[in-house]
Amino acid sequence: MTIAPSLLSSSSSVSQLLPRFPNSARFNVAAPRSRAVTVVAASVTDLSTVDSTTIAVLGGGSVAALATIVSLTDPERRRKLQAEEVGGGDKEVVREYFNSTGFERWRKIYGETDEVNRVQKDIRIGHAKTVEKTMLMLTEEGSLAGVTVCDAGCGTGLLSIPLAKEGAVVSASDISAAMVAEAEMKAKQQLGSENLPRFEVNDLESLSGKYNTVVCLDVLIHYPQNKADGMIAHLASLAEKRVILSFAPKTFYYDILKRIGELFPGPSKATRAYLHSEADVENALRKVGWKISKRGLITTQFYFSRLIEAVPM
Repeated sequence: MTIAPSLLSSSSSVSQLLPRFPNSARFNVAAPRSRAVTVVAASVTDLSTVDSTTIAVLGGGSVAALATIVSLTDPERRRKLQAEEVGGGDKEVVREYFNSTGFERWRKIYGETDEVNRVQKDIRIGHAKTVEKTMLMLTEEGSLAGVTVCDAGCGTGLLSIPLAKEGAVVSASDISAAMVAEAEMKAKQQLGSENLPRFEVNDLESLSGKYNTVVCLDVLIHYPQNKADGMIAHLASLAEKRVILSFAPKTFYYDILKRIGELFPGPSKATRAYLHSEADVENALRKVGWKISKRGLITTQFYFSRLIEAVPM
């Protein structure tokens, strides 16, 4: 499920939807649900209600001043209530969301319809850039013909289909049955019967097999760091030559913006969003014998994603 953040799918990924703000501007707090706060909240979960109104932004001093207030909130309590509603934890919340309202919303964002607002269109562009850079990473060292690739968290097939067009043998999976059905339909429309990816409904923990390359775009946003370490280790165990990951980068500035957003979740906030520092991801890879060989950063106004390629040490 690619986000995001994905976020939001991840794909069901979620794309990483953190807005890139300038260093100084005004922060409008006049209304109980100001557009400034709405945009921050939406940027880490669900952007369906955000339109093209003016976005107020936080200066560096304002972020620091708000840090104390944000630290007193309890978003985890609300998150636990979300999980209880669907009878499980993060995984169940994500599965439920991307098989229902989240699927419809992100199918539009990942699709070609004009029925998207300015923010959603910007996220579409950002995720497309991530897919494009991933394809460049994969093809710059030679042909993909016959290369086995696991697309973990395939969403609507935005990476799986280009991979198949390049001749790769693609195994694609997503936690959302709705996403997988959409990906299969699009693959048949674009590829016919030639070199179709093998799609299946599966979560990351349940993936098995061996592949030349494992790719997981905008999915880690659904996992807290302690679980993300295990997911990264598991994905690396499936790969022989390389692992490509994208994730929402964690910095003090963006972490505070995310926490501010959690103060104003809105009725459609249905998934949890976790940021990850590049150092933590690198450490998780190093523990299982992998090292980062390439790095990239994809940014638009509302999409912010770190892209890395790792190879065995």
